[in-house]
Amino acid sequence: MSAQDRRRTAADDQADGWIARLGTRSISLDTLQEFATWREDPANAAAYRRAEQLWAQSGDLAGDSDIQAALETAKQRGPRRFGSKQFVALGLATTAAASLVVGVLFWQGRGAYATEVGEQRIIQLTDGSRVRLDTATRLKVRYTDGERRIELAEGQAFFEVAPNPDRPFIVETRDTSVTAIGTVFEVRRIGPQTRVVLVSGAVDVAPSAARAEPQRLRPNQQTAIDGRDVQLTPVNAQVATSWTNGELTFVDTPLSEAVAEVNRYLPTPIILDAPAAAATPINGVFRSGDRAAFVSAAAHLLDLQAVPGPDGQVRLTEPGKN
Repeated sequence: MSAQDRRRTAADDQADGWIARLGTRSISLDTLQEFATWREDPANAAAYRRAEQLWAQSGDLAGDSDIQAALETAKQRGPRRFGSKQFVALGLATTAAASLVVGVLFWQGRGAYATEVGEQRIIQLTDGSRVRLDTATRLKVRYTDGERRIELAEGQAFFEVAPNPDRPFIVETRDTSVTAIGTVFEVRRIGPQTRVVLVSGAVDVAPSAARAEPQRLRPNQQTAIDGRDVQLTPVNAQVATSWTNGELTFVDTPLSEAVAEVNRYLPTPIILDAPAAAATPINGVFRSGDRAAFVSAAAHLLDLQAVPGPDGQVRLTEPGKN
C-alpha cells in the first residue's frame, strides 16, 4: 500500500501539529516534555517519522519552478521583525508552501550554517534532531553512518537530539567534546572558553587537552572549560538558555558582563565607561537586541549617564564625566 493510499489517522494529524509547533522560534521546556510524552506511544512516534520524511523529501523539489519562486520571494523579503529585534527564523512553518521553502534552504546548506549579529536560526537535521543557532554563530554538520558530529567554531547553539544509541551525537569546539545520545543541551564557544549547559537527559563532556575520563552532566548543571581548566557548577538551565525565547536573563551579573552579553546582539555596541560600576551586580530580564531598554534601566538603577555618540554608539558613563 502506497503512502498516498494509506488512510490518515488522528496521530498523523497530531504529528503535523507537532511539526508546526516545534518549528516555531520559541519553544518552552513544558512543550518539549509534552512532545516527549506524546511520542512515547509507538503509533505517535511512527506518525511523526512519516511527517518528518515528508518534510525532508521536500528537498527533492529544489528544481521545481514554483518552489524556486517561493524561495526567491523569501530571500527578497528579508528579516522579519519580532518586537524590537530582527531575526531570520528558518524553522518549519505552518503552511505547506513555507515548509517546502525551508526544506530547500536546508538541503542547499551543504552542512555549513551561520548567523549574523542579531540573527537566530533553526535548522532541522535529517535524523530529526534540531539545532538553534544564536547570534554570530558558525557550525558545520558532518553525519556518517556511525556518528553524528557537529563542529561549533564560534557562538552558541541549543541542541535537541533525537535518540539513537547506535549513532552518538557529538558536538566539538576547539577544546571540548560533548557526547549525547538523546537529550537537550546548550554549547557556547565565545572567546577562550567553552560552556555546556544540560537541560535534560545526560551528556559526557571531555576537554580535548586533557587525558581524563569524560565528565557526566546532570540536568541543571553546567561545565566551563578553558584549556585544561574544568569547572562544574549548578545552574538554572531555563535561565541560562533564556536566549532561545529571545530574552537575556541576568541574576547577580556584573554590569560589565551584562553589557558584553547585550552587545553580542547589537551591530552598534554599548560602551561601558564607568569603572566604579563595572562590577556592580544587576538583575533583570531584557529582550535580546533591545539596547534602549537595557541602557535606560542601567542608567536609572546605577545612576549612570547614557551619552549618544555621532556613530550611533551609546556610552554609559558616570555623571559629570566627559
